[in-house]
Amino acid sequence: MNTPTYRSIAANSFWTNNPGLVQLLGLCPLLAVSGTFINGLGMGIATTFVVLCSNIAVSAIRHVVREDVRIPVFVLIIASLVTIVELVMNAWFHELYRVLGIFIPLIVTNCMIIGRAEAFASKQSLAHAAADGLAMGLGFTAILVVLGALREIIGRGSLLDGAQMMFGANAATWRVELLGPDYPGFLLAVLPPGAFIGLGLLIALKNDIDRRLAQRQPSRSIAAEEPVAG
Repeated sequence: MNTPTYRSIAANSFWTNNPGLVQLLGLCPLLAVSGTFINGLGMGIATTFVVLCSNIAVSAIRHVVREDVRIPVFVLIIASLVTIVELVMNAWFHELYRVLGIFIPLIVTNCMIIGRAEAFASKQSLAHAAADGLAMGLGFTAILVVLGALREIIGRGSLLDGAQMMFGANAATWRVELLGPDYPGFLLAVLPPGAFIGLGLLIALKNDIDRRLAQRQPSRSIAAEEPVAG
């Protein structure tokens, strides 16, 4: 199997094959907890930790685990990591843990994590597996944060609401009223249908950017092939 470069891993995770916009994996937490910027950030960090550590563990044992039991072993590793995340969040970020609720243990069922373990980490070196896990997690986090920020701004007119759940009591003052204190809010944005609409708009925006970039590519190739007069 060809060894990818770190640059190609980052580009693949953030744009070309983003788990939220292209692969459409992890849609349950992506749509359910992205009501605010902080909720999306919290879920994204938890997911990034799990996919990063699971990729490292799977790559480290790839020559030891037998082929016929690899999937159960991968699931056991992921479930153990999710349990660690759940206990840590319950102990140190209890308010955020209560807000995210059942979606923390449901990280186990995120197809992105088991998919990267099977398709990539089990076939690559530890360094490349770690880079892929980190990039995939950050790519997923980016979509959670962007979608959460958009829904919070449109739905509530604010940003960084509930920052104290992650950053301590002093962060309660970080909340910014972007649309003014008299903004009535837009209920659809904070309800589940708003998450579907928001994600659909983000996917459409990415597809439009890809189309424009693809249209520019042939013109650049033609310009490069034209002979220089002289």
